[in-house]
Amino acid sequence: MAQIICEDVTLGYDGKAVQTGITFAVEAGDYLCIVGENGSGKSTLVKTVLGLLPPLDGRITFGDGLRAGEIGYLPQQTIVQQDFPASVREIVLSGCQGRRGFSPFYTAQDRQRAARAMERMEITDLAGRCYRELSGGQQQRVLLARALCAAKKVLLLDEPTAGLDPYVTEEMYALVRSLNREDGMTIMMISHDMTAALKYADHILHVGACPFFGAKEEYIRTDLAKKFAGEGEK
Repeated sequence: MAQIICEDVTLGYDGKAVQTGITFAVEAGDYLCIVGENGSGKSTLVKTVLGLLPPLDGRITFGDGLRAGEIGYLPQQTIVQQDFPASVREIVLSGCQGRRGFSPFYTAQDRQRAARAMERMEITDLAGRCYRELSGGQQQRVLLARALCAAKKVLLLDEPTAGLDPYVTEEMYALVRSLNREDGMTIMMISHDMTAALKYADHILHVGACPFFGAKEEYIRTDLAKKFAGEGEK
């Protein structure tokens, strides 16, 4: 069943279009990688799907009982975020904010959900640690646990391995893969790593002058993929 449907969407901000003609559908359990040149509108697409920006044209709809507020989101980290002086438990728990409605307090269910997310990301032993004291890989696990607290069925990840060393990068890809395969979580991931995109994704959305959406196997055969990914990354 389709969970996210984009129909002829124009992306942009302040009334200025950065990408037109985006059409795709994300089915339950999909692993979709969003690729494309820098400045092509990938992050703008993410913000539009999340409802942080309105589409300039076209429409985005949700199915399978999904709402925009139930999508777990792992944004790109900034230097300021990496130095955030909160505990791991506090950051993970903050992923439950969208579930609280108008209540200013976390519930016992919220705390249980955060505990399960930390256990799933294997960071329970870090719960009392200060976030800014952690390694880059540990911080990404914390943020992924936070996203799991918000996620009902879909995780949307914006360059989750940026700045990580190769070993930790492979660990992160393995975690995301297991969430998709073992937990049934639908994955939408922006990636500049074409090797990983073509290894793990089921479907590819290429954002740019010639948009493409389809199965990975179809994308690999296109001239667009050969030009963008290079012969060595097929």
